[in-house]
Amino acid sequence: MTGGILRIVFTGEDLARVRIASRIDELWEMAMSLHVLQKAGGGQDMTGWRRRARADLADTGLLQPVRQTLVPLMPIKAYFPDFLTPFEAQGGGQNGIDALADTPPLRVRQEIDLLRRHSSALPATLDGLARGDQRAITGLAGLTRRYCQIAFAPHRTTMERALARERTRLTRLLTDHGVEAMLAALTPRTRWRPPILETDYAAGRYEIQLRGRGLTLIPSYFCRYTPVALADPSLPPVLIFPAPRRTPAAHPAPALDDALPELLGATRARILRHIAATSGCTTSELARRTGASLSSASAHAQVLHRAGLITSTRHTNMVIHQITRLGTDLIRARTGDF
Repeated sequence: MTGGILRIVFTGEDLARVRIASRIDELWEMAMSLHVLQKAGGGQDMTGWRRRARADLADTGLLQPVRQTLVPLMPIKAYFPDFLTPFEAQGGGQNGIDALADTPPLRVRQEIDLLRRHSSALPATLDGLARGDQRAITGLAGLTRRYCQIAFAPHRTTMERALARERTRLTRLLTDHGVEAMLAALTPRTRWRPPILETDYAAGRYEIQLRGRGLTLIPSYFCRYTPVALADPSLPPVLIFPAPRRTPAAHPAPALDDALPELLGATRARILRHIAATSGCTTSELARRTGASLSSASAHAQVLHRAGLITSTRHTNMVIHQITRLGTDLIRARTGDF
């Protein structure tokens, strides 16, 4: 599906109960990486990971089981069963695998039936799960564990660093400016319109009423498209969203053929690079960290916003700026960064 939207409705109590996942959620990364495995694109890093993962899975005899079992459970831009990404994985990968293995057979049957309604046909390899067979559930948990071990091993350090940077960014916004400012700067695909957080959503139109349960924000390395949420509104609410890719340092040494300052002007180029490096910052931070006056930083940011190089989201008495894909592409093309 395309053109969907997710609306998450907050109460005052929910705003006080927003939390940021403290570690990699391996089962959500498993789900998102299987989408990457099925679809070309996602950037050079994903192209390299896809090639390496397929080779490693083939070498260990897992490629065929993954294609026959895991891939059909994870269709792109459509429903996939919630039991595959249990909340217990927040406590560590093995906790998630144990919770998956312990999923009640009735729930497995119900969610596979729901998957069948969204898929043209399910392979015979899922028949055991469709019956709620405990051996099939246990086997799925074992296959999931082995997939995570093999597919993530070469990339784990990169994953850890990318997600740590994003947790640091969100924590800084939360500490310095409050929860609403953090929600306003979550990703370019999300929009904070109190009391509703809206985001582009691949699986149609959907609304989650939090009703005091709070929300867990889970940045994901392999989520490269739109944010994702659980389908069952009775489960603990989570929002999985793409962690920003690695960006250039705030003040990189200009390359010999760096034409960005010539194109934009030295101060404006410096401001654009800083916005890219921080994955979201306020006008006052731009002024402080680039040496520009507050009025100058604001004026330059307005020009960059009108040119489509950044987004600028107003929240109460401040504006939060984030790089756009066009801005990222311009930096890459002009300086050879990334």
